[in-house]
Amino acid sequence: MSRFWSDVVKGLKPYVPGEQPRLANLVKLNTNENPYGPSPRALDAIRAATGESLRLYPDPNAEQLKLAIGKYHGVGAQNVFVGNGSDEVLAHIFLGLLKQAQPILFPDISYSFYPVYCGLYQVAFETIPLADDFSIQVDAYTKPNGGIIFPNPNAPTGCLVSLADIERLLKSNQDSVVVIDEAYVDFGGESAIPLTAKFPNLLVVQTLSKSRSLAGLRVGFAVGHTDLIEALERVKNSFNSYPLDRLAIAGAVAAFEDREYFEKTCEAVIATRERLTGELNALGFEVLPSKANFIFARHPQHDAEESALALRQRSIIVRHFKLPRIEQFLRITVGTDEQCAALVTALREILRA
Repeated sequence: MSRFWSDVVKGLKPYVPGEQPRLANLVKLNTNENPYGPSPRALDAIRAATGESLRLYPDPNAEQLKLAIGKYHGVGAQNVFVGNGSDEVLAHIFLGLLKQAQPILFPDISYSFYPVYCGLYQVAFETIPLADDFSIQVDAYTKPNGGIIFPNPNAPTGCLVSLADIERLLKSNQDSVVVIDEAYVDFGGESAIPLTAKFPNLLVVQTLSKSRSLAGLRVGFAVGHTDLIEALERVKNSFNSYPLDRLAIAGAVAAFEDREYFEKTCEAVIATRERLTGELNALGFEVLPSKANFIFARHPQHDAEESALALRQRSIIVRHFKLPRIEQFLRITVGTDEQCAALVTALREILRA
């Protein structure tokens, strides 16, 4: 440990991203990347933006992108905040909206970056246990708090909270911010963005990394009341005035305009997910009901860590978390039909062995 580190750095427990191995003939099902490429229109827009104009700074407000997001979701550009991936947007939310006198609330099994942000910004928090079926029970959040945040669908479980339950939570919790992290909502959920017109304390976060296949471009956004958006803009302009480059803005705008491609690829992922779930059920796996582009599964007679290692020996990687309550689960990204077929074949061999 360096003697030059600050006390904050000494106490940090950084987030550990999913492994990005460089192996030949790898079936990579561990980081929830979309198996299909970005919209061809997005790629064309990125190419068109690659030129002499790169010597100039991008638009610090990314106004064209805010307008495109607003048009798509039926909100004003003034209700949209954009950032360098939803992780940066979330970081600004933790500092700008969730650093309060009372602890914030989020699930005990959830996106593992949340406690990391709390450590970075010294935000007090309390975790709320998931139910026995691993669902989020919104009634458990009706207690004094400095804010509430959870993914919907939840990660890593894939379980969805209904829009009716979110609205019920908002009605009972009007004195602090409620943040719904919708990284995976396009794979079978219903966005809470329409509720932002009714509840000024609701902020909805989304990303282009998953359903729009642009994880390499790093674009995320939040939608909410202008008071919440202004707080994020104040943080952003005290940190980095130019979080999105010209290529990212151009590609993201085009991705929102290509609704047909977006819907087609989401439908393909959903169809493969349902087929994979049925095949794993037939092998004896318990699979939680997922509305994401991944599934969370465990086998009652086989250790999850050993199964993950056996899959790796067959050049297939999935995600395994050594955490209480979920150490026997594997989180499996929904790949192409061919990738999922290879996974099922490998698991069948492993179970027989």
